[in-house]
Amino acid sequence: MIIGKVIGTVVSTRKNQNLTGSKLMIVEAMADMACQRLVAVDNVGAGVGELVLVATGSAARVGTGNENAPVDALIVGIVDSAEQIRIG
Repeated sequence: MIIGKVIGTVVSTRKNQNLTGSKLMIVEAMADMACQRLVAVDNVGAGVGELVLVATGSAARVGTGNENAPVDALIVGIVDSAEQIRIG
C-alpha cells in the first residue's frame, strides 16, 4: 500500500466501459522523499488535499468489485493521522 496526498482530479468523457461512473483522482505518493504521481480510482469519497491509502496492482482491481476493470491504483482509505517512528 502507498500513502499519498490527493492533488487533483481527472475528467475523462471517454473511457473503458468498466470505468463508467468511477471518480478519478491524481495522487502524489510519499515514499523515501521521492514524489511519484498516479491516477487512482476513488471509491471512498476522498477530496483534494486529503491523505489517502492507495492499493495498487491486482489488489486495486479486486477492490473495485469488478475484476475486469482496468484499474492499477485504488484509493481504499482516508488517513486521519499518521506517525513515523525512526529507529537507530
